[in-house]
Amino acid sequence: MAAAEAESVKNNWGMAIAVLDSTGHIVMLHKLDNTQYGSIAVAEDKARSALYYRRPSKVFEDLVAQGGLGMRTLALRGATPLEGGIPLIADGKIIGAIGVSGATSVQDGQVAKAGADVVK
Repeated sequence: MAAAEAESVKNNWGMAIAVLDSTGHIVMLHKLDNTQYGSIAVAEDKARSALYYRRPSKVFEDLVAQGGLGMRTLALRGATPLEGGIPLIADGKIIGAIGVSGATSVQDGQVAKAGADVVK
């Protein structure tokens, strides 16, 4: 959480940051000042998507962006097709996930990566 928050503050981005445990329950949630309230739920959704499907939520964003058969991704329950959700992996095991929302998808992904990289 601290690394993700530091990345957000460094870039002056208002973000909501959610950290989930391996069962999908919130263990930490932080909304920086002036972040829109809707970003809280989106950050949680991105983290759950990364946890449940064991991959970054950007994978789903890329599939939807391709159109065609990639649009089937929208039918996957709980798959949020927005960058910013990353599984947290330690010793080769998924121990949780981080989700970030509040700016552009690329910026959300940058902040989530900063948080996830600390776990490695």
